[in-house]
Amino acid sequence: MTTATVPDDAVVIAGMAIEAPGGIDTVDTFWDALIARRTLLTPLPTDRGWSPEALTDLGRRDGWMSVPDSGGFLDGAADFDPGLFGLSPREATAMDPQQRVALRVTWQALQTAGEDPQDAADRRDAGCYMGVNANGYGPSMAVPGDHNGHLLAGTSLSGVSGRVSHCLGLGGPSMTIDTGCAASLTAVHQAANAVRWGECPWAVAGGVTVMGSPMMFVEFAKNHALAPDGTCRPYADGPGGTIWSEGAGVVLVERAERARRLGHRIHGVIAAATSNHNAGRSGITVPDRDGQRDLITRTIDRAGIDPATVDVVEGHGTGTRVGDPIELGALADTYGAAHIDTPVRVGSVKSNLGHTQAAAGVIGLIKVLVSAEHEVVAPTLHADPPSTAIDWDRSGLALADTATAWPSRDGARHAAVSAFGITGHNTHLVVTIPDA
Repeated sequence: MTTATVPDDAVVIAGMAIEAPGGIDTVDTFWDALIARRTLLTPLPTDRGWSPEALTDLGRRDGWMSVPDSGGFLDGAADFDPGLFGLSPREATAMDPQQRVALRVTWQALQTAGEDPQDAADRRDAGCYMGVNANGYGPSMAVPGDHNGHLLAGTSLSGVSGRVSHCLGLGGPSMTIDTGCAASLTAVHQAANAVRWGECPWAVAGGVTVMGSPMMFVEFAKNHALAPDGTCRPYADGPGGTIWSEGAGVVLVERAERARRLGHRIHGVIAAATSNHNAGRSGITVPDRDGQRDLITRTIDRAGIDPATVDVVEGHGTGTRVGDPIELGALADTYGAAHIDTPVRVGSVKSNLGHTQAAAGVIGLIKVLVSAEHEVVAPTLHADPPSTAIDWDRSGLALADTATAWPSRDGARHAAVSAFGITGHNTHLVVTIPDA
């Protein structure tokens, strides 16, 4: 399959945009950071209304593990041009920063696809699907000034998709999706379904996380599940834990026929996406190997491809002692079983960015797309030595810990992306990236 042979009715990704820690604000700067093996973590912020010193002191004071003095935070989380979106400064101040960042990144995704963000003529049927988690920015906060009438919409989670649809004139289905850290990949899944079933001709989809509260650091410190040194080490051996970050990613999803008609670049074909739940087979916050294996198997079947042709899996890979071994086992049961002679390469962008929560899945998808376009598997960092939870030599898996050439197969590259939520939600997506 090449771009020229992608069927007209295929659901494709025709635009993408990202914001991430370390000053990442375009797909190009993202790729530069990946290939340069950069770790993009930053000091704890001082502009959120919570004290970094008090946060890092919690472990000593209350007997928890220590909170590291770093995470992944957006440089410009508070930067916003309200006039560009037809908003007053007062209304913009009352808006959850996640709404502002979602607007900004969606605007950029439209531009990269070749759409004019200021021309709403062809948007009355367009959809909007945004993955978001609660972030602690709400009506109870002391927002300075007179913002009467703006806080309700400005702090509602539904306001993330609603604000994007309202300001950009997207009149199709508009949904904010919270499946924990699977939220943005679930949003892409739902957008692809809506386009495939004819509910809307095209849609923007993705997710955003901006932390208004340190709750995730505190909760994971209580459970001794943070990375002790502030470095996320997906699929590595030894003491584990994740590190929390912010970020946003948005893709434009449409039929290949529309992309060709409008001159949009086809970045990838969504071959299949599937969601499920662990359904009580483990604790509500504990991943489940059977649930993940069932999900991956169903997605491969729906994609109608040989799993042996999938060369890269962008895993969830949070670096935790419980989650990573379970995920590796499910990948070995599925893709690995078809890759005994030539292992499938497994990695996670969380080694660069930390865990971007609701945005994690779509950022992993963008990593796969940009890697395929450069014909190189981007390296996963900080995984030396690799986890001993599986026998790598017999698993059919290989850790993508070095930049490796990624040749095409019959005019295309095939990859998969996983995202798992804290309360048992799982989403898996198979994408085909055709040669130009």
